[in-house]
Amino acid sequence: MRPGRGRVAAVRAAMREAGLDALILRPSPDFRFLWGDGDGGGYLVVTSDAVAETADPAGLVPPGARRVGVDPEMRVRELFALAVEAELVPASSVLAPLRLRKEPAEVEAIGRAVAAAEGVLAQAGELAWFGATERAMAHRLRALLLESGCEEVAALRVAAGEHTARPAHVPGERVINPGDALLVSVCGRWGGYCAEVARVFAVAEPPEDFEAMYSVVLAAYRAGLAALRPAVPAGELARAVGEVIDGSGYGRFAAAHVGRGVGLGHDEGPRPGEDTVLAAGMTFCLEPAIYVPDLFGARVADVVACTDDGPVVLGASPHTLRVLDR
Repeated sequence: MRPGRGRVAAVRAAMREAGLDALILRPSPDFRFLWGDGDGGGYLVVTSDAVAETADPAGLVPPGARRVGVDPEMRVRELFALAVEAELVPASSVLAPLRLRKEPAEVEAIGRAVAAAEGVLAQAGELAWFGATERAMAHRLRALLLESGCEEVAALRVAAGEHTARPAHVPGERVINPGDALLVSVCGRWGGYCAEVARVFAVAEPPEDFEAMYSVVLAAYRAGLAALRPAVPAGELARAVGEVIDGSGYGRFAAAHVGRGVGLGHDEGPRPGEDTVLAAGMTFCLEPAIYVPDLFGARVADVVACTDDGPVVLGASPHTLRVLDR
């Protein structure tokens, strides 16, 4: 289904303000935002009086164009192939601000992706973890997410024991044993839109001091959630989360960021470090975390919609530390 014409009009207005004579998008989140899945023509070109899919984008760029916005996901060979005599600038300068606030149908799609991720995490508690490897369990969870109806697995992570303290850990051959902490995050795409949910488990019994540290993460999450309201600068979320973690003594182990926007991409604006002021319609993955090197870490992630009435968590799974018995 193709988005409404209003988006094209809004993009053209933003192009005029930015002094862009044309916009060239390859299949990407920006492309889908403006044109849906398209008809397979290759590229989307937007000018002041036309919008069309084509295999030859340079042929639709107006003669004498001075500034052209190009998709940030374009490959180097694609950029060279354009061969247009114009200054090339990132199209995200025009499209990113327009993608910040989601329409109701977009929020609904994100909510369905959340439900799929939560369904997988609920089933995770029934799987046999003892003696399995991180990679094997990641494969099982990936299959469950695809079986749920998601069209794509955008990201999936399983970390055990000391690996939970690695923010960018990739599931490997580490065997999962009793006494391990487990960090599991699932991010699927539904109707083109992404949503990530992360939860923490323990195998047989939590490691020593783990529950106390996890309680700090939950307190930080609640503080961030309370700050997520319209007219609040995005940086206020980071401040609220940071105050809780710093006050607990875990400040030097806090994650570098507390969240990011989600939508057609699983990592987009708004970001807490930016000057963006929150507004109704923005969807945000709130994900405070503490990582104690070589010991353990904990991270909770939920997608939250900013509304005129305050934050609405697009999910229902509890944050209770679940102890797995097999």
